[in-house]
Amino acid sequence: MKKRFIFIALLLTTFSYSAFAYDGTHCKEAGVCWEPKAGYPDKVAGSQYDPKHDVNELNKQAQSVKEMEARNAKRSEHLSKTGKFVYDVDEIR
Repeated sequence: MKKRFIFIALLLTTFSYSAFAYDGTHCKEAGVCWEPKAGYPDKVAGSQYDPKHDVNELNKQAQSVKEMEARNAKRSEHLSKTGKFVYDVDEIR
């Protein structure tokens, strides 16, 4: 009986302590608790955290989408003319 009482007291103490534990954040409002790590700048541009992306690297996806649309246009044109779907655009004359 005494062991059970000690176990329950220890369990309640643990739960009550964890409910009031400080998590290290200062919330502006409920649910908005993000804050940067110490030493992180207010503005990222021009700092050591600035990724400095290459413009050509950023435009690769847009270029590949344009090329894909051109291939699909050739495929659909060939399909409407001949009634056959050809996947490889190089085979279309």
